[in-house]
Amino acid sequence: MPPNLQRREIPLLSRLIRFFRQSPTGRSADPVADPAPSTQRATTDLAGNDAYAAKIQQELTQFKEITDVHALPPVFSYWADKYLIPMCQECGVTGVEQFYAKYLKAAAERTGLPARFVSIGAGNCDTEVRVAKLLLEMGLKEFSFECLELNPSMLERGREDALKNGLEHHLSFVKGDFNSWVPKGQYTGVMANHSLHHVVNLEGLFDSIKAGLHPQGYFVTSDIIGRNGHQRWPEALAHVERIWNGLPARYHYNALLKRVEPKFVNWDCSSEGFEGIRAQDVLPLLVERFDFPLFIGFANVISPFIDRGFGHNFDVNSEADRALIDSIHAIDEEGFRSGELKPTQMLAVMSPNPVETHIYARGISPQQSLRRSA
Repeated sequence: MPPNLQRREIPLLSRLIRFFRQSPTGRSADPVADPAPSTQRATTDLAGNDAYAAKIQQELTQFKEITDVHALPPVFSYWADKYLIPMCQECGVTGVEQFYAKYLKAAAERTGLPARFVSIGAGNCDTEVRVAKLLLEMGLKEFSFECLELNPSMLERGREDALKNGLEHHLSFVKGDFNSWVPKGQYTGVMANHSLHHVVNLEGLFDSIKAGLHPQGYFVTSDIIGRNGHQRWPEALAHVERIWNGLPARYHYNALLKRVEPKFVNWDCSSEGFEGIRAQDVLPLLVERFDFPLFIGFANVISPFIDRGFGHNFDVNSEADRALIDSIHAIDEEGFRSGELKPTQMLAVMSPNPVETHIYARGISPQQSLRRSA
């Protein structure tokens, strides 16, 4: 489960920004400026892998007591409100939880009732609880929602949340590792909320999802699709460094590590755990297996400037700071149009079979969002 997962049901803007964000740049060591890209690949048998087992234990311990991890800076809200939310609204999406509920319900209508859903890497299951409530409000009464999560402490919090909201008859809680998950029966819809960039065995998981998904079902996700470990690719890094080097020192303060970083550190988060361990493989492997009724790709160069490490340095009441954020966002959008840059985050609906209608934000397809060379 990602350390930076951000989930709460509040008004439209906050519902979006708690999900549409770059992972944190926090790190515990002083790395070199540009480490080589991660080369981690899928392993069909992870059971006897000591390094994998050690990382699993690290995450189990880390998230045993974590119930909330919200700390997005105000500048993220400014950026999301001005650019991201309108983009999503044009595609018929008004919030991430509403997005999940909308397309899971659509899957149920396509496949028939009763509906059977599963969430891969559900964490504390609070998003799943809110999605289940929305499904009921939308008139879908016959459904079951399976929450798959490796951490028993997080599953227990989810069970308590479901009981508190009167959803114990709709939600079930299953302890399991998504790297070795095998579906039991057929699912109407599959949901993965910011969990895919933590998966080592992506090929195995995606094959299992496709095998277990009804031919008319949907696989819905919001996730990271940039370079492994949430690094910037060279073409994006050149923009980030140019902007970074032109900023006064006060913009270089890392709020997570509480230190000034005169030189931008292109750190590989996956060197310490599962964070972004195969992020750059997520989209290519999905494109090989699924069609995309909906795809919203966004954010690249902007991410380090609005995240939890350095975003707090920007004052949303400052015209100059707002103008700077606007100009960085413009670099991303121009890069996406020209093909120089590729989105590093996505909101996507996938089908195991071809569909007739495709909705692509700004006309940018999943295929156009692939970075061809690593």
